[in-house]
Amino acid sequence: MNTAILLQAAPAQQGGGGIGFLLMMVAIFAIMWLFMIRPQQKKQKEIRKFQNALAEGTKVVLGGGIYGVVKRIDLNTNKVKVEIARGVEIEVDKSYVFADINATQVNATAK
Repeated sequence: MNTAILLQAAPAQQGGGGIGFLLMMVAIFAIMWLFMIRPQQKKQKEIRKFQNALAEGTKVVLGGGIYGVVKRIDLNTNKVKVEIARGVEIEVDKSYVFADINATQVNATAK
């Protein structure tokens, strides 16, 4: 008879686990957002700010790791002409210009 009482009480005790699981999932999502998503959004915002403030003569790094100097910016087509070697200019989309070389070097020497 004691066994039958224990078996009947077992399902009632497991019902409270749903809220604990839900709280744990919310906590995991919050931690992921705090350590992964938020820093990435900040970095993208900084890159967009740099791209919008781009000026001729700026030494830049392109998306493929190509270094060059901005020669012309066409705001109508959103394209940038970058000189990668003396007399060699390529035209790329403005969104592929990622970093200012001078700012990168200043940050590297400061560390």
